[in-house]
Amino acid sequence: MTIKDNNTGILKIDTPQMIEVDRLMMEEYHIELIQMMENAGRCLAIVARDVFLDNDPQDKKVCVLAGTGGNGGGALVCARRLSNWGAKVTVVLTDDDEKMTKIPKHQLSILRRMEVNITKAEISDDSYDLIIDGIIGYSVKGDPYGAAKTMIDWANASTIKVLSLDTPSGLDLTSGTIHNPTIKANATLTLAMPKNGLFAESSSTHVGSLYLGDISVPPKLYSEDSLKLKAENVFRHSDIIKIN
Repeated sequence: MTIKDNNTGILKIDTPQMIEVDRLMMEEYHIELIQMMENAGRCLAIVARDVFLDNDPQDKKVCVLAGTGGNGGGALVCARRLSNWGAKVTVVLTDDDEKMTKIPKHQLSILRRMEVNITKAEISDDSYDLIIDGIIGYSVKGDPYGAAKTMIDWANASTIKVLSLDTPSGLDLTSGTIHNPTIKANATLTLAMPKNGLFAESSSTHVGSLYLGDISVPPKLYSEDSLKLKAENVFRHSDIIKIN
């Protein structure tokens, strides 16, 4: 996999538009959440491997912080991929299995069958090579609290590099509002199209290097009446594009 550079002409969208993209994908184009999640997790694992793990995950220690929703599910797919590639993966969940939504819970069940190390809201090791942030996605509403806050505070206090999925947990993808706390990522892999909030001045200290991952949104979808956006076929050379 080659990660391509592309700094010009890519459409930017906001959170309501991304919610509509997800709805159209599932209801109109019959591309299911589990398919999008697999693509997101695969792209995230590739960025983790190629950018942070010296192109070889074998025996590298990776901590995956996973929430109960779709963002956490994508991180769990990434955990599976990295484990398959030889990484020593620890998954830290924000809540019990029963609190996971349906598809992320399915992803978690695979990891349990694989006997990947999984804990709930407990982080006792600070010797990881990489932290994967899949705590909170574009659905963030207000300041993170509870286990999510604890995880974010731990990641921000550590010297370990952090790769966030879609957004640094705690960042509002429409306004760029930095909630308290918000992950300070070394890199962020956002999905489908970059979100406006990632480019806000307030976000500059939290996003890090920005990558864009293909979750297989048909370019035609953006022109549907509910969006009326013009999108280029930006992934024709690579599933992952480096934005900055």
